[in-house]
Amino acid sequence: MNTLILFFVISLCVGFWWFNTQRSREVAKIVCQRACGQFQLQLLDDTITLVRMRPKRTRYGIWIIQRVYHFEFYDGRDQRLQGVLMMHGLTVEMLELPGDLGRTISLV
Repeated sequence: MNTLILFFVISLCVGFWWFNTQRSREVAKIVCQRACGQFQLQLLDDTITLVRMRPKRTRYGIWIIQRVYHFEFYDGRDQRLQGVLMMHGLTVEMLELPGDLGRTISLV
Protein backbone atom coordinates (compact mmCIF):
# COMPACT_ATOMS: atom_id res chain seq x y z
CA MET A 1 0.00 0.00 0.00
CA ASN A 2 2.79 2.44 0.91
CA THR A 3 4.60 1.61 -2.32
CA LEU A 4 1.47 2.38 -4.32
CA ILE A 5 1.06 5.76 -2.62
CA LEU A 6 4.73 6.56 -3.16
CA PHE A 7 4.43 5.61 -6.84
CA PHE A 8 1.34 7.82 -7.18
CA VAL A 9 3.07 10.81 -5.55
CA ILE A 10 6.18 10.41 -7.72
CA SER A 11 4.03 10.08 -10.84
CA LEU A 12 2.11 13.20 -9.87
CA CYS A 13 5.36 15.17 -9.38
CA VAL A 14 6.78 13.99 -12.71
CA GLY A 15 3.50 14.86 -14.45
CA PHE A 16 3.47 18.34 -12.94
CA TRP A 17 7.13 18.87 -13.92
CA TRP A 18 6.46 17.75 -17.50
CA PHE A 19 3.35 19.97 -17.80
CA ASN A 20 5.21 22.99 -16.40
CA THR A 21 8.14 22.44 -18.78
CA GLN A 22 5.83 22.15 -21.80
CA ARG A 23 3.89 25.27 -20.78
CA SER A 24 7.13 27.24 -20.37
CA ARG A 25 8.30 26.10 -23.79
CA GLU A 26 5.02 27.21 -25.41
CA VAL A 27 5.23 30.64 -23.75
CA ALA A 28 8.85 30.98 -24.90
CA LYS A 29 7.89 30.07 -28.46
CA ILE A 30 5.11 32.69 -28.51
CA VAL A 31 7.45 35.36 -27.12
CA CYS A 32 10.08 34.56 -29.77
CA GLN A 33 7.50 34.65 -32.57
CA ARG A 34 6.16 38.02 -31.41
CA ALA A 35 9.64 39.52 -31.01
CA CYS A 36 10.66 38.37 -34.49
CA GLY A 37 7.44 39.77 -35.92
CA GLN A 38 7.93 43.10 -34.15
CA PHE A 39 11.44 43.58 -35.58
CA GLN A 40 10.53 42.13 -39.01
CA LEU A 41 12.64 39.01 -38.57
CA GLN A 42 11.85 35.43 -39.48
CA LEU A 43 11.95 32.78 -36.76
CA LEU A 44 13.70 29.84 -38.41
CA ASP A 45 12.48 26.27 -38.08
CA ASP A 46 9.80 27.55 -35.66
CA THR A 47 11.72 25.90 -32.82
CA ILE A 48 13.49 26.94 -29.67
CA THR A 49 16.06 24.93 -27.73
CA LEU A 50 16.36 24.66 -23.97
CA VAL A 51 20.06 25.08 -23.12
CA ARG A 52 20.02 25.63 -19.37
CA MET A 53 17.65 25.06 -16.48
CA ARG A 54 18.47 25.83 -12.86
CA PRO A 55 16.81 26.92 -9.63
CA LYS A 56 17.18 30.61 -8.86
CA ARG A 57 15.96 32.85 -6.09
CA THR A 58 13.84 35.88 -7.00
CA ARG A 59 14.32 39.27 -5.40
CA TYR A 60 11.48 38.35 -3.02
CA GLY A 61 13.34 35.23 -1.83
CA ILE A 62 11.14 32.71 -3.65
CA TRP A 63 12.85 29.80 -5.43
CA ILE A 64 11.83 29.44 -9.06
CA ILE A 65 13.12 27.63 -12.17
CA GLN A 66 15.18 29.76 -14.54
CA ARG A 67 15.24 28.50 -18.12
CA VAL A 68 17.46 29.74 -20.96
CA TYR A 69 16.37 29.07 -24.54
CA HIS A 70 18.23 29.64 -27.82
CA PHE A 71 16.43 30.26 -31.08
CA GLU A 72 17.55 31.10 -34.61
CA PHE A 73 16.20 33.86 -36.80
CA TYR A 74 16.87 35.39 -40.21
CA ASP A 75 17.34 39.14 -40.67
CA GLY A 76 17.09 39.32 -44.47
CA ARG A 77 20.75 38.68 -45.24
CA ASP A 78 22.51 35.41 -45.92
CA GLN A 79 23.05 34.43 -42.30
CA ARG A 80 21.32 32.77 -39.41
CA LEU A 81 21.51 34.60 -36.11
CA GLN A 82 20.96 33.12 -32.67
CA GLY A 83 18.83 34.84 -30.05
CA VAL A 84 18.60 34.14 -26.34
CA LEU A 85 15.49 34.08 -24.17
CA MET A 86 15.74 33.81 -20.38
CA MET A 87 12.64 33.02 -18.33
CA HIS A 88 11.82 32.86 -14.63
CA GLY A 89 9.03 30.35 -14.38
CA LEU A 90 6.53 31.51 -17.00
CA THR A 91 7.64 35.15 -17.12
CA VAL A 92 10.24 36.57 -19.50
CA GLU A 93 13.35 37.89 -17.77
CA MET A 94 15.47 38.82 -20.81
CA LEU A 95 15.33 38.60 -24.60
CA GLU A 96 18.48 39.18 -26.66
CA LEU A 97 18.56 39.66 -30.43
CA PRO A 98 22.19 39.99 -31.62
CA GLY A 99 23.53 41.29 -34.91
CA ASP A 100 22.84 44.75 -36.30
CA LEU A 101 19.80 44.95 -34.07
CA GLY A 102 21.96 44.66 -30.98
CA ARG A 103 18.86 44.59 -28.82
CA THR A 104 18.63 43.26 -25.31
CA ILE A 105 15.21 43.56 -23.79
CA SER A 106 15.15 43.07 -20.05
CA LEU A 107 11.69 42.83 -18.56
CA VAL A 108 12.60 42.17 -14.93
